[in-house]
Amino acid sequence: MVLKSIAKLGAVLMLGASLAGCINATVDVEVTSETTAKATLTQVMSADFYAMMKMNAEGEAATSEFCTEGGLVENDDGSATCTLVEEGTFEELAAMEGEDNALLFTSAGPGLVRVALPTAELTGDLGSSDEMDAETKQMVEAFFTGHTITIRIAGAEVTETNLELSDDKKSAEIEIPFLDLINGTAELPDEIFAVVRAK
Repeated sequence: MVLKSIAKLGAVLMLGASLAGCINATVDVEVTSETTAKATLTQVMSADFYAMMKMNAEGEAATSEFCTEGGLVENDDGSATCTLVEEGTFEELAAMEGEDNALLFTSAGPGLVRVALPTAELTGDLGSSDEMDAETKQMVEAFFTGHTITIRIAGAEVTETNLELSDDKKSAEIEIPFLDLINGTAELPDEIFAVVRAK
């Protein structure tokens, strides 16, 4: 479900509660051994919009619209964080996702794992802003401006990647504005990847 959410997050936000557009999302994929990984999806909704959503919904419905799976934490500043974690072998993670599996794990040599995500999986379900009428497009731009999805791949050491490498070389990441995905203007390679030394 974490990996499925990577590909479908934007579509879910657009088709679900409109207030959900005010979310930043981070997907962390940590290679924990040569055969296992941990995937974490973290979504943070701003305080203003979380308060509005709670006022517009009754009881538990307010939180269920935002965080249907995973753990919800209401932060001291009024914002809300939803965290969903999956952990297991590469095969178990793929099985959890079924046909929607997007993340690929392959051996890259002794102790090395190549983690890749075809970028078509990020944009395929989002549609195009060209198909929206002017009012819808304006609403979507207002909700998604300034909000991003960050994808981070980590392990003991990243030996090769087309993402931004951290100073300690233990992770690599890319930050993508939601609007660029929706408008089809995100400049992405065919896949994003990192070769990681297993822990």
